[in-house]
Amino acid sequence: MTPILKTAVATAALSLALACTVPAFAQQATPPAQPPITLKAMGSFHIGGKTVDISGKPVKEVVFSPGGVPAKIDPNGTYIAGQMYVQYFLPQYEKGTVPLLLWHGGGLTGVTYETTPDGREGWLNYFLRKGWAVYNSDAVERGRSGWAQSPDIFPGEPVFLTVNGPFERFRIGDGAGSWSDDPAKRKVLPGNQFPVDSYIQFVKQNVPRWTTTDDFILDAYSQEIEKVCPCVILVHSQSGKFGFEMAQKHPDKVKALIAVEPAVTGDPKLAAKLAGVPILMVYGDYIATDSRWPTIRARAMDFVKLVRDAGGSVDVINLPEKGIKGNSHLIMMDRNSDEVAGVIQNWLVEKKLTR
Repeated sequence: MTPILKTAVATAALSLALACTVPAFAQQATPPAQPPITLKAMGSFHIGGKTVDISGKPVKEVVFSPGGVPAKIDPNGTYIAGQMYVQYFLPQYEKGTVPLLLWHGGGLTGVTYETTPDGREGWLNYFLRKGWAVYNSDAVERGRSGWAQSPDIFPGEPVFLTVNGPFERFRIGDGAGSWSDDPAKRKVLPGNQFPVDSYIQFVKQNVPRWTTTDDFILDAYSQEIEKVCPCVILVHSQSGKFGFEMAQKHPDKVKALIAVEPAVTGDPKLAAKLAGVPILMVYGDYIATDSRWPTIRARAMDFVKLVRDAGGSVDVINLPEKGIKGNSHLIMMDRNSDEVAGVIQNWLVEKKLTR
């Protein structure tokens, strides 16, 4: 078989596999109506991390399996910690002029952009179908990036999410006390777009997070930019801080920054660094009546003014003002997620970042 024929066969097999391996719950929710995704390559890598030495710990005997022979484990020595997992998907025909990097929020992983809790294709697939090379990551200390010893390497303690926490804080339910174990008693915000019937599926995505690992995370993201970019970066919630700071550090490599409800923005003293980086900020619904989000958005608008005053271009989209209503903080998982992705795609086209 010739190399060209082998490549054609492999591509066809990959397309068939992607079409045939949709999870059962996704098939039940939305039967596939689109053609298979055709990739020229996919893969993954770990990036970032540093060596850390631990000493002064007692040696332990550990039985790894019931009935097994104990092994002596010496925890003293050199470790690698702070690495980040990145998975990439390269479409057969790329239409984005640069890759698109997807960075998730706090207590979450790259699953944020994969299949939605109710089984629909997520933004990873959406932008892949639009011809973007997509790089999706699990930030340091989340998912496949792995933990490190705490407090020996990661200072402090991890923060865990309860079942009711996101429901009440992410503008799905109507604030504190809106959650109930009884679905009939849950107080959902009127017209909310989050697929509430699949809320527990979302909770299963939640992972512990630290509030003390920003330096590790920023270092890993910086190395990803050095490896992959020039690029467009799309951030959500906690990763707003990382996206803005990385765009300030690498303004030559970040060709656009899309911030979906950023919890924090960049360094005000370095706002002028973003003068040449087109920025889009997207906000959902119910913000005015929330206990925290009016302040969060107001601080972001103060930062926007600094960037604009320095000559930068920042577009702010409040979805309800465009007639797109009911969005929670988890916009990429809401039932109208494709509609919002279309708004972002149109902005990228306007910025001439597509072929």
